[in-house]
Amino acid sequence: MKALMVDVDGVIVHPAHSGGWAACLETDLGISIGLLQTAFFQPHWQDVSLGRAGLEERLAPVLAKIAPHLRVEVLMDYWFRYDACLNEPLLADLAVWRSRGVALHLATVQEHQRARYLWEDLGLRDRFDAIHYSAALGCAKPDLAFYRAIEAKTGFAPRDLLLIDDKPGNVEGAWAAGWRGVLWDGALRLGQVLEAQLLAGKT
Repeated sequence: MKALMVDVDGVIVHPAHSGGWAACLETDLGISIGLLQTAFFQPHWQDVSLGRAGLEERLAPVLAKIAPHLRVEVLMDYWFRYDACLNEPLLADLAVWRSRGVALHLATVQEHQRARYLWEDLGLRDRFDAIHYSAALGCAKPDLAFYRAIEAKTGFAPRDLLLIDDKPGNVEGAWAAGWRGVLWDGALRLGQVLEAQLLAGKT
């Protein structure tokens, strides 16, 4: 194993509220998450997350219709800030593996602006060697193309890579691509999870 490919949401980053980043959205900004899901996320998110359209380009006209009092910049800032609590214990454990010579990369489904926020503003660039995200690659987990695109960018062979992800389908996609994969639920420390893989002869 030469590199750990780590998911972001649900692994490295968690929302500020147990109910998700939008738990208090209606109270704070006067728009319900249900309405936002119906009007924006369901019809537009796939295009935005795959880089086929910009976040502001699709979100601004939606807000003009369903929440004309709310500026797109305000909603984006709220979303990014309230979905950005770092998993510091896991980051500390990952740093140990990095100190041993294992490369740390992020492998995530993100659109361009939040990816930039995570990397630059949240400071993940200081903790990881690279970020690979769907809008930049034009494909998303668990499509085989996502894993192959990362291999092409990094030069790592499939056998060199292990994905840590909280979605079973993404882990299964990693195994199908010839990578290793660990389903992350936070129940154990990273060392325990990876050492169990080593003992099983899977890494």
